[in-house]
Amino acid sequence: MDGLVDSLMEELNCNVVFTIPLFGGIDVLESVVVTWIIMAIIMAASLLLVRGLKIRQINNRQAALESGIAFIYGFFEDLLGEDGKDYIPYLITVVIYIGIANMIGLLGFKSPTKDLNVTASLAVMSIILVEAAGIRKKGVKNWVKSFAEPIPIVAPINILELFIRPLSLCMRLFGNVLGAVVVMALIKYLIPLVIPLPFSFYFDIFDGIIQAYVFVFLTSLYIKEAVE
Repeated sequence: MDGLVDSLMEELNCNVVFTIPLFGGIDVLESVVVTWIIMAIIMAASLLLVRGLKIRQINNRQAALESGIAFIYGFFEDLLGEDGKDYIPYLITVVIYIGIANMIGLLGFKSPTKDLNVTASLAVMSIILVEAAGIRKKGVKNWVKSFAEPIPIVAPINILELFIRPLSLCMRLFGNVLGAVVVMALIKYLIPLVIPLPFSFYFDIFDGIIQAYVFVFLTSLYIKEAVE
């Protein structure tokens, strides 16, 4: 049992990779370094995929790229409506980041979403965007008035919801990743090494993509609610 606990702690602990000698020393955690790696992967893939784009007589790569982007844009546009189209690039970026972050464990890296600070940051950014979308659509005055809808007595509940939503997004993403870590640790502890491989692919790929989808789906619903 001690081995199981040690395995869980090793999976969940975010080690300090190096320290920046500024303001008394800033520790750079493993989750931050892996996020930089993911950013580099996304940037490199973006540069490679958009090379040599044409208007006519496009190749198969460009056709596949355009079909994929059109499908994703169409999916989010159906969720957000016409008023939410401006926020689609952010949602695409987030779903790609979370998807890669959840699957990067297959390459031997520790997933950044195992760090509560990362999931909390994603949730806070998304909720700030949601409220900014509401202010942009309604104006500050009407946005403030919306907290008293449908009746003024519910205003404290609506204000409290500003803090509940990011907490919900954060804990849902982190909790599902944590649950996958615990299940995998139990499987590895109880049965031989070869058998957990299919489960590892399930949690790192299928479940990782599902969690990315759920996060942006809920964010899309919040944005739609804010701009309506």
